[in-house]
Amino acid sequence: MLRLIDVETRYGNIRALQGVSLTVGEGEIVALIGANGAGKTTTLMSISGIVPVSSGRILFNGQPIEKEAPDKIVAAGISQAPEGRRIFPGLSVMENLELGAFLRQDHGQIKKDIKYIFKLFPILNKRRHQAGGTLSGGEQQMLAISRSLMARPKLLLLDEPSLGLSPLMTNQIFEIIRIINTEVQMTIFLVEQNANIALKMAHRAYVMENGVVTLEGKAADLLNNDEVKKAYLGI
Repeated sequence: MLRLIDVETRYGNIRALQGVSLTVGEGEIVALIGANGAGKTTTLMSISGIVPVSSGRILFNGQPIEKEAPDKIVAAGISQAPEGRRIFPGLSVMENLELGAFLRQDHGQIKKDIKYIFKLFPILNKRRHQAGGTLSGGEQQMLAISRSLMARPKLLLLDEPSLGLSPLMTNQIFEIIRIINTEVQMTIFLVEQNANIALKMAHRAYVMENGVVTLEGKAADLLNNDEVKKAYLGI
């Protein structure tokens, strides 16, 4: 579904991504792990068109998207829940969800999707008229993921969904991610610093260091890799 081929992204003279190549197959959960500053978020921002690619190709369902504007990429079927949630704090939960469906015209299906969101996250239904900025951190993360789902993407990009959350809330969020993948058959590309939970959830994974993919393979294999254990699992 998604293929990056020798992607390079720069911030001025700094090469944030250096020849990154990876794939995400339809129906998969693929994780990208690495330390802070490794280039994980830049990878997602490059896919979403928010950060321009200096060179290389990004193919989505075989079509090049590396030169497309972010709204065109969303319309093509890619939606991102960004690091730090970035919901609209002054808008209600319902208004945030409705903005997620901004590019859609199928109003009947939008209502059904909101109903499904509230089934996934019952607490959001209780908070539906509450301002997003008054929600807890975990509830805001639920809203950020839900807003991305409202675009009806074929590919969901998740950036650090466990950031700032308690272990209990992290487990709840990742259980919902698993349900989204299995029930809706949503393809997910997951950036996560919590390597342990990411590798237990994902089908395949990549390890990134200083803008370079250094390891790849089945998530279960990387979970048992001595190098990964030492660097990212604290074992």
